[in-house]
Amino acid sequence: MATKLLLVAVLLCSIVIPVGGFLLSKRKEGGFKAALFCNLFFFFGTVLVADILLFSGNVQAAGDVASAAASNAEGWKYMAAALSTGISCIGAGIAVASAASAALGALSEDSSIMGKALIFVALAESIALYGLLISFSILG
Repeated sequence: MATKLLLVAVLLCSIVIPVGGFLLSKRKEGGFKAALFCNLFFFFGTVLVADILLFSGNVQAAGDVASAAASNAEGWKYMAAALSTGISCIGAGIAVASAASAALGALSEDSSIMGKALIFVALAESIALYGLLISFSILG
């Protein structure tokens, strides 16, 4: 129970501190980058603390080693599936943002290229679907 409370506290701090720092900086130059780096630092710190607390095994008898290894492998499977989905969705969001803005700019000049523009936006969105498929194959 204490482990869960510690993880919730670290997670809340990893959200509140960078956002509060960004809002208190009054949007001065470099405030966003500082908040982003602070948020990344706290996020990976939370992942590291969760890894240490949740995936560290206890000393067990020789008969329980196989079950402990299976539970650790199960935890790593879920972590890999979450990372493959999350990182692919972040990449797809960045790709769709740039492809969609370029497509809208091109459509404002020539409306006959709408099909080509939609294909490029759909190709960028397919990155997230590939990550989701990889996570299903990891879990399956």
